[in-house]
Amino acid sequence: MGHLLSREGTSLSRERSRRRRRKVPPRSRSCFLRGPCMLCFIVHGASPPAPEQPLPGRDSPPLCAALSSPEQRAARRLLHLSPAAWEQRGPCQRLLLSGLLPPPVRAFLGSARPPGEPAPDMVCKRKGAGLPACPPCKQPRCGAATPPEPEAAACQCPSEQQLCPLPCASDRAAGGGGPLPGAPAAESGGVGELAAELPPQEEEEGNEPDRQEPLENPSECCRESLQPPPPDINQLPPSILLKIFSNLSLNERCLSASLVCKYWRDLCLDFQFWKQLDLSNRQQVTDELLEKIASRSQNISEINISDCRNVSDTGVCVLAFKCPGLLRYTAYRCKQLSDTSIIAVASQCPLLQKVHVGNQDRLTDEGLKQLGSKCKELKDIHFGQCYKISDEGMIIIAKGCLKLQRIYMQENKLVTDHSVKAFAEHCPELQYVGFMGCSVTSKGVIHLTNLRNLSSLDLRHITELDNETVMEIVKRCKNLSSLNLCLNWIINDRCVEVIAKEGQNLKELYLVSCKITDYALIAIGRYSMTIETVDVGWCKEITDQGATQIAQSSKSLRYLGLMRCDKVNEATVEQLVQQYPHITFSTVLQDCKRTLERAYQMGWTPSMSSAS
Repeated sequence: MGHLLSREGTSLSRERSRRRRRKVPPRSRSCFLRGPCMLCFIVHGASPPAPEQPLPGRDSPPLCAALSSPEQRAARRLLHLSPAAWEQRGPCQRLLLSGLLPPPVRAFLGSARPPGEPAPDMVCKRKGAGLPACPPCKQPRCGAATPPEPEAAACQCPSEQQLCPLPCASDRAAGGGGPLPGAPAAESGGVGELAAELPPQEEEEGNEPDRQEPLENPSECCRESLQPPPPDINQLPPSILLKIFSNLSLNERCLSASLVCKYWRDLCLDFQFWKQLDLSNRQQVTDELLEKIASRSQNISEINISDCRNVSDTGVCVLAFKCPGLLRYTAYRCKQLSDTSIIAVASQCPLLQKVHVGNQDRLTDEGLKQLGSKCKELKDIHFGQCYKISDEGMIIIAKGCLKLQRIYMQENKLVTDHSVKAFAEHCPELQYVGFMGCSVTSKGVIHLTNLRNLSSLDLRHITELDNETVMEIVKRCKNLSSLNLCLNWIINDRCVEVIAKEGQNLKELYLVSCKITDYALIAIGRYSMTIETVDVGWCKEITDQGATQIAQSSKSLRYLGLMRCDKVNEATVEQLVQQYPHITFSTVLQDCKRTLERAYQMGWTPSMSSAS
């Protein structure tokens, strides 16, 4: 009470009240751990520390008294904790094992982890929140006997200090509390010197059942944790994906694959998929759609618009104008198209090589004249059932397109021997010739003997074709491999015998509805060593003897057509099927059996309902 009665009592009370009102900054502890807040609370807490455990084999007092600072003594007390103390201090253990201790203390405490304890994922929300995340380092654990490899020990973390986990009680008792190999002494300070003063302790085998053996290769722990990502088809190079998509049809690409993702949609829109377009039998194809396709992909080389009845001459003209590199043009049964479309294609696409426009009633010689004069590279033409085409247009094509290799005409009644002669004289590279049902006679066909490269000849339904002309063609055309003489009643057994003898490379012979007997089949089996396919359907004079003789004698036969050969018994054919499984016999019953077998293989099962 004396100071209250003195002169300075009032001033002292004012000074005290001023001190109370003033905000005093919190006292800093200068924590050397600089770790999580909970760790600081545990180390600097007022609770009494756990009783120290003396090191095994040493009677001297603990060295904690020789430490200068209370922080170092607290760290040493953590080092001497028993396993029971570790269990009691579960939060402290998890915080220490989270890898947030600074290098001096981590180097002093060691790097082993208690057995069975996974590394927790904890972050201090007060002091360590701003620290960048560090990927797992390829460094060995402290105290391991195996020296670290230079590549495995190097850490690529952005931080300057390397971290290391805390040891368990068993590893600490075994002497695993040494500093991190290669850690600088300046960072460890007095703690490292204290650890150096401790003598090495002897290992007692059998007394430590929970000790973990050191890894032979410390980098394996990081490699095992990094599992490869699951395989993804989009990781393939685009060239391989484009190769896979090339095996899909237009419907599969446009209606299925392109709807998977944007990346696949872009791949499906690649220009190579729009070079060859098959739009046949799609009634939704119109002039507008054809114009859009041609505008998007101007490098179309092949297009098929067969049976597209909503496409007019306008759409074909736009296509030809925007795709000057068109090479193959197919438009079967497009009866709405006229000469305008074929003229546009011929004038705008000079590199045209293939034109198949069969069954177009409005096509005339005017379109053929433009093809013959503009398309010098033309190699393949098909004008079957174009009834208004005559010799005038065909001769112009023969004279203008000298590189022709294939020509097929069908039921063109205005095409005569003059066209056949023109093609034989001006197109020496012809390999396939077909004049089915045309007004052609033996006088025109005989000119085909000049074609040395002729390999396939279709002379079906030639009304005035004699046997001598056919035999002469077979003798002089040595490369002939396929001959079709169906619907020619003049062809007899003598002609077939000459064909079997002279056809050195002949593999296919079609004699449907010809005037032949069993002798023709016997001659083929006896003289021919190359013929594989023989079709004698609708030949009424063929019997079981001829079918049996050709199957027994021919070594090259693979197919024998006996459709509607009424004198051939089905029981005989069934025996031939069993005796010669390498030969396919074609009859009504055998074809039905094969059709059912294919249906069963595809999963078809017959329905047992009364309606079916």
